[in-house]
Amino acid sequence: MTTTQRRRPELAAFLRSRRARVTPADVGMPPGFRRRTPGLRREEVAQLSGVGVTWYTWLEQGRPINASPQVLDAVARTLRLDHPEREHLYHLAEVPYEPGPAGLAQQIEPEIQGIIDALDPHPAVVYNSRYDVLATNPAYRDLFVVPATVEVAAPNVLWTLFSVPEKDCPVVYRDKELPVMVATLRSSYGRHVGEPAWEDFIRGLSAVSPYFAELWASGEVIPPGPRVKTFRHAAVGELRMTSVSLSINGLPECRIVAYTPEDADARRKVAVLRERREKLWPPPTATVRRPGVPTRGEPGAAKNPAP
Repeated sequence: MTTTQRRRPELAAFLRSRRARVTPADVGMPPGFRRRTPGLRREEVAQLSGVGVTWYTWLEQGRPINASPQVLDAVARTLRLDHPEREHLYHLAEVPYEPGPAGLAQQIEPEIQGIIDALDPHPAVVYNSRYDVLATNPAYRDLFVVPATVEVAAPNVLWTLFSVPEKDCPVVYRDKELPVMVATLRSSYGRHVGEPAWEDFIRGLSAVSPYFAELWASGEVIPPGPRVKTFRHAAVGELRMTSVSLSINGLPECRIVAYTPEDADARRKVAVLRERREKLWPPPTATVRRPGVPTRGEPGAAKNPAP
C-alpha cells in the first residue's frame, strides 16, 4: 500500500471519532428526536463547515479527494480540534500544515525553565521563531546581560543586537552572525506573512536599524542550526561558544538554544563568570524559623517587618 492508501483509513477513523464526541449542544443546535448518532451527523458537520454533504461524506470515508487548508480549518473548527489534533488532521489529509497566529508562544511552562536552569553553567535560552526571549538561565544572563543591552530593555535578541552601538554588541563578528540570524528569521516569516505582530516588528526594527533593513531586503533564508560564535564580555574578554538548537514538543516554533564552550579558554571564562555571579549575588541562606512565628509572605506575617 502507498502512503496515501495507508493514511486514508486513518483519516476516516479520526474524523468519525472526533465527530462522535461533539454534541449538538456544543455547537448551539437542538438535540432533536430519535438521534442514533452519539455526536453530530455528517450532514451537520458539512453544514456547519460550509462544505457539501457529499464532499464531507467522501472525506470521512477516506476516498481520494483533495482538501484545501481553508476547508480543513473549517472542519477543524466544527469538530473543536485543538492544535495537535488540527496538525494531525492536516498530515492525514496530506496537506502542508501551517501553525496559526496563536501558535507563536510567548511563555513557557515551569518544566522547561527547570531544564534550562539545570544546564548551568552552560548558557541556555528559549526563543520563539521571532527571537523573542521566553526564558533564560543564570549562565545566559552572565554572558549577555551587559550594560549596553540592558539599556535597550527589549525582550527580543534581534532588537537588542541591532539597537546597541556596534562597539557594544556582545557578538564579535557582527557582520557575519547578524545576517545569519536575519535569514533564520525570514525562514519563519513565511508562515506569518500579513500578521500584524510580525509586520509591526519588521517595520519597527527596519526603522531603528538601516543595517537590519538592508539585510531583510536581501531575501536570504537559512534554517536554525549549530554554529560556533564568538562573544565578548567586559569581565573576561572573548569566548568561543558552540550553539545548538533543540525543538520543544508542544511549543510550536520554539527552541532551546544551548551554548557550550568551544575550547579550554572558553570553559575557564565561563567558570569565572559563574564565580563572579556567586560573589556579587550569593544565593539566599535558609531562614531559621521560630515555632509559631510566620515568615514573610505567610498568612499573619507583617507586610513591612521591623529591621
